[in-house]
Formats: sequence, structure tokens, C-alpha cells
Amino acid sequence: MTARWPRAVRPLLGAFGVLAVVHLGALLASATTLAHLTKPALMPVLAAGVLARGGPPLLAGALLFGCGGDTFLQIGGDTVFLVGMASFAAGHVCYLVLAARHGTSPGGRARTGTLGAGYAAVLAATVVLLWPDLPADLRIPVAGYSLLLTAMAFGALRAGPWAAAGGLLFLLSDTLIASGIAHWPQLPGPQFWIMLTYAAAQLALAEGLLRAAAGAEGAGRRTARPPEAVAA
Repeated sequence: MTARWPRAVRPLLGAFGVLAVVHLGALLASATTLAHLTKPALMPVLAAGVLARGGPPLLAGALLFGCGGDTFLQIGGDTVFLVGMASFAAGHVCYLVLAARHGTSPGGRARTGTLGAGYAAVLAATVVLLWPDLPADLRIPVAGYSLLLTAMAFGALRAGPWAAAGGLLFLLSDTLIASGIAHWPQLPGPQFWIMLTYAAAQLALAEGLLRAAAGAEGAGRRTARPPEAVAA
């Protein structure tokens, strides 16, 4: 596995970029049909790039769970929304496993504890503020999902700065969604900002976890080399 995008894989990365730009442009232009067609295509293209680059199949799976969430969330309705949220949750579990498998400690015990307390405080504040304004039947599912999402974002710290940034962007994107469900005041063109931060989050998580997996694989090869090979 390589930590860079090989030349043969770059067209897939370019296709993801083009799809993202077209999708975001469609949102700004209120071209609903085009937006609906391009949204579910984003993550499969990125997943294909991950596999072509030799990345872990579980990482491609996480992105495809994101595609499932994208598809269900744009259908509408509370039940379908919960199914979409469950699909995203499955992707977060994949990210947690990958970060634990390939990542390293984000710092000493004190730094890790401080970071963990910070993420926990953000989670608590978000849930407490949103709770009264969420529909009653969505409060517990949203709180549970928020806990898992925050755990993923914290776990992503183990996989380096790219994955850490991706986790934070995912937190921001889903907080924007939740604030819309709670009928809080929104930025102009809220779907644009949700999808901009979401697409960037998935790309950053993919890049960070690919690098972490490549680093772990390289370290494993060095450890496995016989003593005479190291001496030579």
C-alpha cells in the first residue's frame, strides 16, 4: 500500500472532485434532480479510489455505508431518516475499528485525557442544547448517534491530522443537520454547507486512514525483517 495516490488512481479522485463540485453547484442552483443524482454517487467513487489504492476493504465499506446514509436521508420521513442514520452509524463503527487497528496514541495520558474531556464537553453541550427542540421520537436516537459520532471523531485522532480533521468536519456537518431538525436558524443554503463539510470530512478520513494503514504496514514489514537483513 502506498501513502500517495498513484497516477492510475488519480482519475477516480478527480471524478470524486468533479462530482462534489457538480453536486454543490446543483444545491446552490436549486437543481434538485441533479443534486439527488450526484449525492449517492460521491461515496462509491471515493470507495473505488480507496480500493484501487490498495486501502483496507473496511475503509471502503465505511464510505459505502455513507452512501447508504446519503440515499436514505434524501428520501425524507422520520423512519427513513432513522435508517439513514443507522447506516452512517455503521460507517462510524468501521472508522473506529480502523483507527484502533492502524492508529497510534494521540499523545501522553494527560493530553489524551484533556482531548477526551473536550470532545465529551462538546457532545454534552450539543445534546443539551438540541434536546428541547428535537422531535420527541428523535431525541434518544439523535443523542445515541451523537455519542457514537463523537467517539469516532475522538478515535480519529489516533490516525493523524487528516483523520482528525475529518472527524471534526463530520461533527460539524451532522450538527448542522441536527440544528435543522430542531428548527434552529440556518445559514443561507444550509444543504450546501452540510454537503461541503460532509464531502471534505469523508475525503479527509479516507486520506488519514489510508496513511495510517500504510504506516502500520510499513512498520510491520520493518519489524518482520530478520536480524541479518537489518544488519546488512
